[in-house]
Amino acid sequence: MGYVLGMDTSTTATKALLVDSSGAVVASAAAEYPFDSPAPLWSEQDPELWWTATVQSIRACLENANIAGSEVEAVGVAGQMHGLVLLNGQGRPLRPAILWNDQRTGAECDELRARVGRDRLIAITGNDALTGFTASKVMWVGNHEPEVLGEARSLLLPKDYVRYRLTGQLATDKAGGSGTQMFDLSQRDWSEEIIAAVGIHRSLLPDSFEGDEVCGRISGEAALATGLERGTPVVAGAGDQAANAVGTGIFDQGQVALSLGTSGVVFAASREPAIEPQARVHAFCHAVPNRWHMMGVMLSAAGSLRWLRDTIAPGMPFEILSDEASAVAPGSDGLLFLPYLTGERTPHPDPLARGAFIGLSVRHTRGHLARAVMEGVAFGLRETYDLMRAAGVPEPDLIRLSGGGSRSSVWRQIIADVVGADLVGLSITEGAAYGAAILAASGAGWHDTAAGLGEQWVQTSSGTFRSATDYSQSYDLYRRQYPMLKSTFAELADL
Repeated sequence: MGYVLGMDTSTTATKALLVDSSGAVVASAAAEYPFDSPAPLWSEQDPELWWTATVQSIRACLENANIAGSEVEAVGVAGQMHGLVLLNGQGRPLRPAILWNDQRTGAECDELRARVGRDRLIAITGNDALTGFTASKVMWVGNHEPEVLGEARSLLLPKDYVRYRLTGQLATDKAGGSGTQMFDLSQRDWSEEIIAAVGIHRSLLPDSFEGDEVCGRISGEAALATGLERGTPVVAGAGDQAANAVGTGIFDQGQVALSLGTSGVVFAASREPAIEPQARVHAFCHAVPNRWHMMGVMLSAAGSLRWLRDTIAPGMPFEILSDEASAVAPGSDGLLFLPYLTGERTPHPDPLARGAFIGLSVRHTRGHLARAVMEGVAFGLRETYDLMRAAGVPEPDLIRLSGGGSRSSVWRQIIADVVGADLVGLSITEGAAYGAAILAASGAGWHDTAAGLGEQWVQTSSGTFRSATDYSQSYDLYRRQYPMLKSTFAELADL
């Protein structure tokens, strides 16, 4: 029996997942690391943390499965999108990586719109300029650290830096590349016009590949470090959300997934590039050939509940907090929560947005706070889903739900009620790492296409959560809060 290895370099940990030829997960391992916020709105990470965690998680995974590295037939890489890693001529990072959730580049976003034109920018890339994307980060480095950009010889995404350390090859995938905002969405490759507007040369950017294409092999140095065999193929993989879609079986028109992780994501596959006219939801290339997707991202989803737990009940199991929320009636007795703890991206691209409880009174308990957080996150996801439907995304029969927050049955029911759609979970909930493994298996020749393999391997779990409660009044109240508070959030940022 052969094996493939799926890697996921996330914001807080790197995960390795070993999968056999039946699609079963044989072993997994993860290594955690922190990220830094050296100034307001900043989010940075030392790329060496990813490599150290990659070595640790691969070795632990092989040891847990009691197999030799030579039994691994291919490796797939996935990871956090939109980050910026700048390497010098010797392949060493010139500064800490600037992460996807960094919000410092508002002025550069305005500058990019002015250089290209907002409508033209959306037409080429599928997206308006946002602080989270890589393009504005490159411009920020050019404006504030010109000596660093001048010394740079390579520009990579976080997972592509991991691939570089595994193979010595510079490469990226189509899904991740389109998330830099320097891709021509319809052509599925770098846009010379946007690259010129950003102010860099094409030579800084790696070649791009479809997700299951082999674009490197394990080097001798990496083999010694990880225990994998030298020469093992490494495929292009995907950014974490496209890889998660592969891992949840979302490949074609009419298929929708919802991920309830640290961030919250609504993902809809399409056969053609589909762009929301105001670019309030993102349009990217899918990880599989000839497919695209629309995606909306709220920055603090399950992360909002973690913040609540860590703030008012440190160490409490989430199951207890979820049980307390389930004892509260829908609507949380008039308590609303705005989940903008780290700014917002969809549907309000506002780095200055802030979280808020609205309607607090002495009768509200910890259970009310927990349920209000769950409902507020669900309302935010509903806003994204409504935008997608208005842009022409077909109504799906079922929405596939994944992510750590989906383990809460009360939260699953709240989302089904608020979104007004039937939800189904998955028998395997490994997300992006599992999608990376599917892409690796396709690259190893286990199936003609990654989509065909995913259709065989990805199975839904028993039980469907159906909409049963009318949240329309609470949802209407929620939607009115951000427009009323937007100016207040901006004033608070100056305090």
